[in-house]
Amino acid sequence: MASNPGEGQQNASTAAKAAVNNPWTRKDRPCDACRRRKSRCIMPQDSETCIMCQSRSEQCTFVQSPQRRKRRRLDDDEKTKPQSPESERISIHSKPPISDYTVLQGPSLLKQTLGLQNRQHGQYLGQTTEYDTQLINLSPFNGRGEFVSTPGTLRRVSPQNHFIMKLESQAEIDEELTNLDLVESIVRPHGRALVDLYFRIVHPSFPIMHKKVFLEKYARTYREFTPPILAAVYILALNWWSYSPDLVNLPKPDVQKLERLAPKFITDVTNRPKLSTVQAGLLLLQRPDGDSWSLTGQLVAVAQNLGLHLDCSGWKIPEWERSLRKRLAWGLFMQDRWGALIHGRPPLINMENWCVRPVEARDFPETTIDDDEEEGSSEIEKGRLSYIAMISLTEILNDILATFFTLRATAALEDEHENATLVTLEKAKPIQLRLKEWYARLPSSLAIGETRARKLSSTGSLHLAYFAAEVTLHRAIIRFDASHTDENLRSITRAAAKMRFTSAIDLVNRLEPAHLQSFWYFASKVNLAIIGTFGSLLWATSQTAEEAEFYKSQLAEYRWTLRVSSKAAEFMKFTVGLLDTSTVFVKDATSKNGTPKVGKLETEDSRSDQVPLAPEVDMNLHAHEPTNTGMNEVSPSVGYSTESLGAYEPDVEAGTNQMAHENLPQWSDFSNHVNFTSGDIQDWGLDQLYNFETIPNINPAIPGRPFVQEYDERGNHFAGF
Repeated sequence: MASNPGEGQQNASTAAKAAVNNPWTRKDRPCDACRRRKSRCIMPQDSETCIMCQSRSEQCTFVQSPQRRKRRRLDDDEKTKPQSPESERISIHSKPPISDYTVLQGPSLLKQTLGLQNRQHGQYLGQTTEYDTQLINLSPFNGRGEFVSTPGTLRRVSPQNHFIMKLESQAEIDEELTNLDLVESIVRPHGRALVDLYFRIVHPSFPIMHKKVFLEKYARTYREFTPPILAAVYILALNWWSYSPDLVNLPKPDVQKLERLAPKFITDVTNRPKLSTVQAGLLLLQRPDGDSWSLTGQLVAVAQNLGLHLDCSGWKIPEWERSLRKRLAWGLFMQDRWGALIHGRPPLINMENWCVRPVEARDFPETTIDDDEEEGSSEIEKGRLSYIAMISLTEILNDILATFFTLRATAALEDEHENATLVTLEKAKPIQLRLKEWYARLPSSLAIGETRARKLSSTGSLHLAYFAAEVTLHRAIIRFDASHTDENLRSITRAAAKMRFTSAIDLVNRLEPAHLQSFWYFASKVNLAIIGTFGSLLWATSQTAEEAEFYKSQLAEYRWTLRVSSKAAEFMKFTVGLLDTSTVFVKDATSKNGTPKVGKLETEDSRSDQVPLAPEVDMNLHAHEPTNTGMNEVSPSVGYSTESLGAYEPDVEAGTNQMAHENLPQWSDFSNHVNFTSGDIQDWGLDQLYNFETIPNINPAIPGRPFVQEYDERGNHFAGF
C-alpha cells in the first residue's frame, strides 16, 4: 500500500522540530529504539540507520528526549535510617549490566576483550566460509581492529584471523537476566561466600578462569555473567560448604535445583558462544556424577566457534585473555582425551587442526603471593605445576590411544597374528620411556607424600591419572596374550602387570585426608575402577590357583581401602559397588577355592610329544631396584554387564587336550623372583623388562594354548569384573 505523502511530510516536520528542541546530536546519543532497549547503538559509516534498526527493518529516529527518572521522596526517618548490608548488597548486584566494556569508565581488564564481551558474542570466520581473508582485509578497520558491517561487526585479531561480533536480541537478554536472577535467588545471600570458596579450593587446581576478571564483574553485579557459569561456580563450591566458617552452621542451598537448571542454561547459550560457555561446561563436567560425553562434544564445537584450537599468541587481544585461552583450550583437550579413555570413544579433537601452544608459567596470573592462608585452601603453586603436568601426561595418553586403540591400529595389530605381541611391544617401548621420563621429571612438591598442614592437595588425582595411562599402555600389551605367546614372554609381561597393579593399590593406600577432600579431576572415579578391572582380569587369566588367590586377596584389600576412604570421598563408592558385584567375590560363581577354573598342570609324560618351548628366562635378569612405573588397565567405558559373571570355562575345541602349562614356573617361584617393594612403581622400563634379545628361539612356532576368549568375544572387556 502506498504511503500518504502529506502524512510523511508532517512526520518529517515533527521530527525536525523535535531535533531543534533536543540538544543531543546523533553522534552523542543512541537512537530512540536503542534507547528503549538499553542496547548499544552502532551507526555504520555513511549510513543514516543503525545496525539494530537495519536488522529489524525499523525507522531509525532521534526524536525522543531522555526520560526523567522518577525518584521517590524519602521521609525524614528513611533519610536517617542506615542501609543494611543485605539491602546494600542486593542493590549493588541488581544494577543493570554493562552492555559494552569498551566504554567502561575507569581501569578494567575487560576493555578490548574478545571472548568475554557482554550482550554480544563473536564467532571465528574459517577459511572456507563465504568470508575470504584477503577480501576482509580490504575493509577499512578502525584503530581497534573493528569494521561495522550489516551482518555484524568484523574484528581482526591478526591478518589471518577474523571474528564477526553479533549483538544479542532483547528477548535473549531478558531471558538471560531472568535466569541469572533465578540462580542467585537459590543461593542468596551466600553468593559471595561461595565465590570465595571456589577460588580458594577449586580454582588453584583447575585454573580455567581468570580470578581478577571474574571478581571485577562480580563486584559490579552478578548480572554480567551468563547463567551457566554462575551456576557452575556455585555448584562446585557447594561441595566444600563446610570449609567456610561463615557457612558451616547455616542451611545449605538446594544444589540439586541448580544442577537441574544447568543443562538448560548450557543449551541456551551454545548458539551465542563465549569463553564462559566452555568454562561453565568444563566445570559442570567435573562434578562427581556430571561426566557426559555428549556435552564434551558440544563444548568442542563451541570451542571451535571461538577459535580456541588456534595459536592466539600474536593476536590483538589483552595479554591476560591470550593466556586464558591457552589454559582453557588445554583444559578442553584433557577433557576430550580422558573422556575418550573412560568412555571407550574416539577422541573428538583432531590433532591436524590443533595449533595451541604449550602453557608456560607466565600464563598463570596467580602466584604463591596470592595463596589463601585460610585453613582448608588449595596451594596455587602446586595447582599450577599439577595442571601443567596433567597436560603433558594427557599428550602421552593421546599417543597411547592413537597407537593402539584406533580401529585401524587395532586391525593392523590383529593382522600380525602370532607376531602381534612383539609388534605391540616394539610400539610400546618409546611410549613407556616417555612415561618413565614424565614421572622422573615431576617436581618434588608434587610427590604424593608432600602435603602441608591444614592445606588441601590435589596431587592424588594427578598420580591416579598416571597409573591409568600406564594401565592403558599395558592393556595393549597383554590383549594379544593368546595361544601363540611364548610362556617365558608371557611370564615377563605378567610380572610387569603385577607390579603395576600392586603399585596402584599402594597409591590408594597412601592417600591422606588432604588428598581425599581436595578437588579431583572428573576421570578419577573411573580411573579407580580401571585398577579394579585390571586386577580382575589378571585374576581371571591366572594359570595357577596360587596366582589367582594372590590377585583375589589384593582386590579384597583394594575394595576395603576404597570402602573406608569413600566416607571422605564419595566418588570412590562407584568402584566399591563394582567390586561388590564382581565375579571375583560372587559366591558360587567360581570353584570352591574361589579361583577361576584353570586347567590342571600336565605331567612330564603328557608333554613328551609336544613342540618344546624356548629355554626358560632367568627372571633375575629383569629384576631392578624399585622406583615407580605404573600399572595396567581395562577400559571401563562399556556398560557394567553381569553377563560374564560365573566360572570361566575356557573355549576348547572338540578333541583338543586340556590347557597346558609348558615349562611354566610355580607362582611362588615366579613371584619370589620379582624384586620390588609393594607400592613402589618399578623401574621396569620396557627397554629392560621386555628385552627379547635375551630370549633364545623366540620366533619359532609355539604350541597353541587357549586363552580367555570372552575378553574379545563378548565385547564387555570384563567391565563388570
